[in-house]
Amino acid sequence: MSQRGAVTSEPPQRAGAVRRAIRRASFGRYTGVAVGLVVVCVYLWLTEPAFMTWSNWENIIRGQSVVAILAIGMTVVVLTGGIDLSIASNAAASAMVLGLLVQDGWDWWSASLAAIGAGTALGLLNGVLIGFARIPFFVVTLGTLSIFQSWALLATNGETISLFSYEKFTPLEKLINGSTGPFPNLLLIVGGLYAVGIVLLRYTRFGRSVFAVGSNPEAARLSGIKVSVMLVSVYALCGLTAGLGSVALTGRLTAAGPNIDPNLMLTVVAAVLIGGTAFTGGDGSLVGTIVGVLFLGVIQNGLSLSGVSTFWQGTVSGTILIAAVGIGVIRDYGWRIRLRERRAP
Repeated sequence: MSQRGAVTSEPPQRAGAVRRAIRRASFGRYTGVAVGLVVVCVYLWLTEPAFMTWSNWENIIRGQSVVAILAIGMTVVVLTGGIDLSIASNAAASAMVLGLLVQDGWDWWSASLAAIGAGTALGLLNGVLIGFARIPFFVVTLGTLSIFQSWALLATNGETISLFSYEKFTPLEKLINGSTGPFPNLLLIVGGLYAVGIVLLRYTRFGRSVFAVGSNPEAARLSGIKVSVMLVSVYALCGLTAGLGSVALTGRLTAAGPNIDPNLMLTVVAAVLIGGTAFTGGDGSLVGTIVGVLFLGVIQNGLSLSGVSTFWQGTVSGTILIAAVGIGVIRDYGWRIRLRERRAP
């Protein structure tokens, strides 16, 4: 009898072991990528002497600054259960506004404000079509991806606007590419934007509404939240970050180009999801997003220092993205198991 009892108790023991493993995987939305970032940094520190030099980290910071800025808006959109596929095209169109106005004699600050306003307006267009016209976000942003890119190309017949010789643009170029003490100005700008974003999401009614809409739109509506207005707001905010990103990108390159990096949008989405924001909405944070941005930047920098072909960077980033989302699915399953066990008598 005792042997039979031992045999029958083995499956529950195995089930318990599986549940404990799932619980461990569900600890923290961005714990895994943070640990991975530390491991990769230690490995590169030991194998690539140039990796830990401050000049190399300045390159990483400057190289990832535009991704980091765009990822703020993308995080807020994904938290509502949506996505903005047009964010990179929006940045390109906004950059063309900045370039054309500087060419026309505008000061850098007024042209920058106009570019930020243009990005916000394009994001607002997305929001109106999604929130009020009730067109699916995927269809809207996939369509505006092509539309905004087309507008950027039409602005100058596909030509890049070089701003190197314009005196009124020089202060912006110095601001973006300069440093304050040992710190790149872009690091301070991005840090300030993330601080504002974190406060907005954690401590304001707007932030609570974003999480509520992403968790359950119908329940949010019944609790008094105007879901359509919230969707318009978050896509407008995403457009605002696209405008800010266009200013940073134009300042870095001292030129406004209609053809933006085709991988930029995918990199932004990857950073957000790798940072632990649930692709179904309702869960995530900007802290996780910045960890995701740094992780991708360190991976790309490490591949470059190691002499690996840049053609492999997409493979590595895509694999990491799939793995991160897969771990997120396991983590969510782990939370459901916990909730079920708590409810059990």
